Amino acid sequence: MTAAEISRIAGVTRATVSNWRRRHDDFPAPSAGTETSPLYDLVAVQAWLRGRGHTSTASPTEELRTALRLLGPGSGVATRLFPLVASASRRTPQELAELAALPDDQLVARAEKSAGELPVAVPGAEPFRYGPDDAGVLRALLGCVREAGAQAALDVLAERELDEGAASGVYQTPEGLALLMARLLPAGASRVLDPACGSGTLLAAAARQGAQELFGQDSLPVQGQRTAVRLLLAAPRAETVVRVGDSLRADAFPDVTVDAVLCNPPFGDRDWGHDELAYDPRWAYGLPPRFESELAWVQHALAHLEPGGHAVMLLPPALAFRSSARRIRAELIRSGALRAVVSLPARAAYPLHIGLQIWVFQRPEPGGTDRTTVLFVDGEGEQRDGAVGTPSATDTAGAGTGTRGGSRPRRSGSSASSVPASSASAASFDWAGLTDRVLAQWTAFTTAPDAYADEPGVARAVPLVDLLDDVVDVTPARHVRMTAADIDPAALARRVQDLHEQLAEQVAALAAASASGGWQPSGPAAREWRTATVSDLARGGALTVLRAAPSGTRGSKGSAAPTVDRPVLTAQDISAVNPPSGTAVDLHADAAQSVAAGDVLVRALGGGEAAAMTRVADDRDAGALLGPHVHLLRPDPARLDPWFLAGFLGAEDNIASASTGSSLVHVTPGRLRVPLLPLEEQRRYGEAFRRVYELRAAVRRTAALAADTAATLTTGLTAGVLLPPDTSSSDSA
Repeated sequence: MTAAEISRIAGVTRATVSNWRRRHDDFPAPSAGTETSPLYDLVAVQAWLRGRGHTSTASPTEELRTALRLLGPGSGVATRLFPLVASASRRTPQELAELAALPDDQLVARAEKSAGELPVAVPGAEPFRYGPDDAGVLRALLGCVREAGAQAALDVLAERELDEGAASGVYQTPEGLALLMARLLPAGASRVLDPACGSGTLLAAAARQGAQELFGQDSLPVQGQRTAVRLLLAAPRAETVVRVGDSLRADAFPDVTVDAVLCNPPFGDRDWGHDELAYDPRWAYGLPPRFESELAWVQHALAHLEPGGHAVMLLPPALAFRSSARRIRAELIRSGALRAVVSLPARAAYPLHIGLQIWVFQRPEPGGTDRTTVLFVDGEGEQRDGAVGTPSATDTAGAGTGTRGGSRPRRSGSSASSVPASSASAASFDWAGLTDRVLAQWTAFTTAPDAYADEPGVARAVPLVDLLDDVVDVTPARHVRMTAADIDPAALARRVQDLHEQLAEQVAALAAASASGGWQPSGPAAREWRTATVSDLARGGALTVLRAAPSGTRGSKGSAAPTVDRPVLTAQDISAVNPPSGTAVDLHADAAQSVAAGDVLVRALGGGEAAAMTRVADDRDAGALLGPHVHLLRPDPARLDPWFLAGFLGAEDNIASASTGSSLVHVTPGRLRVPLLPLEEQRRYGEAFRRVYELRAAVRRTAALAADTAATLTTGLTAGVLLPPDTSSSDSA
């Protein structure tokens, strides 16, 4: 392990670790690495820290990762522990603590018995035997399930076997995206298949919507096992069948038909079996071209549907316009199998550089109603307009433009790792808002297709005959963009005037917020002060650390999201400086922590674009429920000023020293450090941090209004509904 990893385990800075190396002769000597980048033996370092009373401040997930590293490569313990996660999830926190306290031999015996209870449900699993060397990882696993939830433990174990990212082609599917796709299925879809199930994200979402029979297949054994255990956690009462194998070459369910298919298939796979499957009966709409593997997955999904059944699939945007796929696109449209295409913003899911699309299919019914239109929804434009609180595309009379990117590398299904979302952007993405907008259009369209009213710039139902041209391009932005005929010139002129007035007011507010208020240098050098960690302050009673349950924790039982009549404060609200905007979709069944004015909120995930990491709850937030991936610190106002605490906790260096990960970091709040200052001085700093926060909020609001004004003016001028101002009189003067 590196010096940086030692600092994370011990909850100290790297400078402290360097001091230990110089001042203590018994500090473990480097066992590998180089003189400038030494590596230390993990066991020796842990023993040294325990001998000096340093308790670990690492998160439960980091403790489990550390314990797995002790076992060395090739141990296979991750797969062997999958069934134990399911068993542990059924125990109370007190029972898990009692198990972890058992002597090594008793703990190992109990673990073997518990793991043997579920081997039939996990594909490829066999009864396992654990040895004395496994006692440490067993305790870490129980601690992770107890503190972070069974799903978090499952994802850490899967990391042991998978290298998720571009190099391996294994990507993650955000849970918000999975839920959106599941909600596009008709109510009552009971039998659901995912032929590229990855970690089971989509099947778990289907279970939350009421599916009772779940079928999954994945080419990677670890993903099949992971899905099986995840479904045991998320949907214990559902009938689950998970198989391992290549769905296209070796379909594990050749005779199974289902009500619905949810799938996030591999993209751009040139080795999908084009030659050997050339005469496969699944290709009812034409043999997929060698470089169009996505069309093989589409037809595989349709072949497994009952007549009238629906398939919802996540596909690359290039599939909508590539000439090589034109013939099959035309057949899907002509037969009525393609019902809708929804574009998503870039950075909503991997790969981050392109905006993916959701395609909705329905298997034609013999003698069924002829379908005459296809619905297109430009979710990309909607999210861009709504992400920062600006008016929607209908208000601004703007329309988003589609992203035409290439397909992504091969992936292994809809996998999801310990990161609950696919990136920093996806983790804080406004999935609830996007879901509501898309479902509103889809519901109106499916309820009465002939009476559906287009919403220019957002959604449009396009006649099949208009799609069957020379290119058969089904890119949503191409069809929903607003035309001059859709815009009322007088209404747009009034809209521009209103935006100008709002922008002028906001610029004045920004100027006031940014006005210099007597900022003075501290002296010839920076101030130095003693600091304490949040864990130290919590032990001393100066504050309490609370956190909403992470995704997939015990207690969800596969049920639908709970019904709540209060808003939910999400990590996105903190980063976007918005009031609570979440709904029951963002709340897990065992997360019912209320926010109070004066609480300090810290995002549990960071990285990506610069955004606020902390804020102090005010009266707008009071009473809201705490959403996932948010830490809540409740300070004693007699000892800690909330704004002082939030300001120092959110400092970039502080977040970096208390985080693990690279592009997406996990913040461990107990390791954040705070200066030890008198309360009166804290209040001075707190007032300054409050002004900085107001400046950040004013900047975001001003930028949003400026962008909205510019977009509206551009639309009006280019559509011919606005005339340029007459500047001749001012020029002559």
